[in-house]
Amino acid sequence: MSGKNSVPCSGGTDNAAIKARGTNVFTLYEAVGIRGTLTNLRNRLGVCILVSLVGCGTMTGLPCDDGRQLAVQELLYFGTETPSGHITPEKWAQFLNETVTPRFPNGLSVWQASGQWRSASGEIIREPSYVLSLLHSDDVDEDRAIQELITAYKTRFQQEAVLRVRSSVCKSL
Repeated sequence: MSGKNSVPCSGGTDNAAIKARGTNVFTLYEAVGIRGTLTNLRNRLGVCILVSLVGCGTMTGLPCDDGRQLAVQELLYFGTETPSGHITPEKWAQFLNETVTPRFPNGLSVWQASGQWRSASGEIIREPSYVLSLLHSDDVDEDRAIQELITAYKTRFQQEAVLRVRSSVCKSL
């Protein structure tokens, strides 16, 4: 056991890590009434199987059906308000053409959104935003390219943050 309320599962992950991710596995673990030290071998085995099947399987990747490939979907949220004004549609298009497309020439999707977030100073910021969706393989070069996009945008447009949401998906064309 890794900790007071931990049950090891495959891949070395325990339910304390799962709880931090906010999944329902820990809720299931608590719902069966197992807290603290597990004394019953049957309970230990049952919880390990439950956590392995429900929690750990989703952490190691998706099983993609025939004709589908495992991929990473990135959603990047770009605010458009800057200290010196608003990022125009023309400046956004220029950023896409010069910075995004060369790194991801196989395709992308973009749409406008209304965003809200809390700045480092605690102020609630509401602003028009762009959402960029990218599908790519899960490798170091692609991850580096995403980080370069974020850094370039923050530098070019004096942004405090760019939200990055990364998910494993199955894709097909």
